[in-house]
Amino acid sequence: MGKGCMTASKYFLFLFNLIFFLFGAVIMGFGLWLLLDNQSFIVVLNNSTAVKVACYILIGVGAFSMLLGFLGCLGAIYEIRCLLGLYFTCLLLILIAQIAAGALIFFKKNTLNDEMSKIVTKVLDNYPGNNSTTEQAWDFIQRTMECCGWSGRMDWSGNMVIVNSSQLLFPCSCQNISLVTGNFSDSGFCEAQTPDWPVYDVGCAASVEGWLLTNIGVVLGICLGVALIELLGMILSICLCRNIHTEDYTKVPKY
Repeated sequence: MGKGCMTASKYFLFLFNLIFFLFGAVIMGFGLWLLLDNQSFIVVLNNSTAVKVACYILIGVGAFSMLLGFLGCLGAIYEIRCLLGLYFTCLLLILIAQIAAGALIFFKKNTLNDEMSKIVTKVLDNYPGNNSTTEQAWDFIQRTMECCGWSGRMDWSGNMVIVNSSQLLFPCSCQNISLVTGNFSDSGFCEAQTPDWPVYDVGCAASVEGWLLTNIGVVLGICLGVALIELLGMILSICLCRNIHTEDYTKVPKY
């Protein structure tokens, strides 16, 4: 019975680490896409150190997750105690880092909000309306969150297209659909009939914060689920490590 449980634990740990490896590949791929895509945020924000650092962190986390998954798979299948011990240690460090990151975000949320405001303002100032990847992402946020700008509609006042145009232009994705009749665009720039734009008054910062408060149970549930999965991996690895028998070479006859 004990041997059967050990075999089941071994293959379950292998499957767990295979998923962990693929998850790491997705994270690293996303980081590389942000860094290398000619239309991604990193190009628009070429002077933003914070965004570049975030991309490198994503690549590093993805590569580390792939390495960790590989070590876990190798240690589980071939029952290598040192790899399982290393895997357990790495998972423990990741769990501690996640707790520290959560505490840092909670206590530094005002600083993060200010940095995000600077980043979004730069995006809006350089928004040309040619439907690039960056613009599609921001249009999607404004359209689905029913918001305009980060702090409010005035964040768009520095956009060069709006400033230099002889028409009364405003971002179409900000358009308050309750104030519009007929067909309307959901990207690029639209022409207003009066200086008072028919857009949402609330900024996206308030909308995102409201969404987080509304879905706080789901967010906490996901975080708790990730932590429990990591704890499960730690428990399986340490149990498998302890039950792997080592050969007693002192009993081998000497010639």
